[in-house]
Amino acid sequence: MTETTLNKNTIDDSSAPESVSLMESFFYWLKLGFISFGGPAGQISMMHQELVEKRRWISNQRFLHALNYTMVLPGPEAQQLATYIGWLMHGVRGGIMAGVLFVLPSLFILIGLTWVYLAYGNVPAIEGILYGIKPAVTAIVLFAAYRIGSKALPNTILKAIAVLAFIAIFVLNIPFPYIVLCAGIIGYFGSRVLPEAFQAGGHHGDANAKYGAALIDDNTPAPEHARFKWSRVISFLVIGFMIWAGAMLALTMAYGWDGTLTKMGWFFTKAALVTFGGAYAVLPYVYQGGVEQFSWLTGTQMIDGLALGETTPGPLIMVVSFVGFVGAWTKEVFGPEMLPWAGAVGAAIAALFTFLPSFLFILVGGPAVEATRDDLKFTAPLTAITAAVVGVILNLAVFFALHVLWPQSQNLDFSGQFEWVAALIGTAAFIALVKFKQGVMTVIIACALLGLGYQFMQ
Repeated sequence: MTETTLNKNTIDDSSAPESVSLMESFFYWLKLGFISFGGPAGQISMMHQELVEKRRWISNQRFLHALNYTMVLPGPEAQQLATYIGWLMHGVRGGIMAGVLFVLPSLFILIGLTWVYLAYGNVPAIEGILYGIKPAVTAIVLFAAYRIGSKALPNTILKAIAVLAFIAIFVLNIPFPYIVLCAGIIGYFGSRVLPEAFQAGGHHGDANAKYGAALIDDNTPAPEHARFKWSRVISFLVIGFMIWAGAMLALTMAYGWDGTLTKMGWFFTKAALVTFGGAYAVLPYVYQGGVEQFSWLTGTQMIDGLALGETTPGPLIMVVSFVGFVGAWTKEVFGPEMLPWAGAVGAAIAALFTFLPSFLFILVGGPAVEATRDDLKFTAPLTAITAAVVGVILNLAVFFALHVLWPQSQNLDFSGQFEWVAALIGTAAFIALVKFKQGVMTVIIACALLGLGYQFMQ
């Protein structure tokens, strides 16, 4: 295999596909960027069906091996998985191409939707649609806590960690990174006392499933660009740091350390490093910074941003671009006459600093993963962190519910009118997700139509 084209591997009656060119990969990743709805589970399933079962570019075992690695990394696992497969097939260019195309369509779509939201959000029809989507988003977040918790909390100790995490962030208002750190410490020391309580469970499919010979099969040797070399590790770390430092230096020189865009660069860098457990886990941290600390947006706008993020392709963590857009617009970083341009730049900065570490994790760690070829397990600290994440996501659901059901409340004190219609829509959405196994997009569209109908009935 070379960095641009994979060699053909022929097997009787089950020959591997023809070699895949960089351009063919480009069109696949571009298409995926436009159709990757359904959150990380849906996106991973989509890639598995297309790349493992249909195209057979990579074997099931190698696919799951890469997935197990991305699952223990901070950041969006589906985007990192796409980057990993692109890198394995076509080297650095392939990895960067796959990772960028996975998020680029979502970025442009979200920029457009956010501009419409800020410029025309008071139009009655849009208000009605958002009225229905908000309780749906609350139900989706609650469903995420339920779904993750059912797998991540098999025993009393891990359930206790989840409860403590909820109390820490909801009652004590402790920042999310500290919760992650404390959970990791508990897992590290707790595993020495009760190792069976911190054993990670669950698998992402049957690694022995066969779909025919693949271009990158179980026993296909790692290509030259995927072999571990310290020189490559150091080179990628230096280049990655230079890109990050260069961008931060440019922002600091242009706007000062206290400038809004500079603060966004630093804030989203930190957010990218604590996204254990996916987008839902880091949203409380983004809320704490974007709403409470920097006042880039309001709590209601944060809910609306998540609603827009749920309805666009790409990783849900792209909601950070919504935060960047609204923050730059609100702070008028380029003056009152250039609000859309400021918003677009803010969204791009949020995306750059959020996703840059994800590329480094793959380019730096990928060769070591290929060298081991054994199934990666969750360590005890990561198991405890995952448990804490359940409590953090539950906090997010409660926060959203309070804002949706008591929208006039200033201090989340249950004051103001109770929105019983929103409560009914949210309840119906949760039942549809849990009992009737409806997809996220189906639930959002149905709730949006209900909200629109209620708006016109008033």
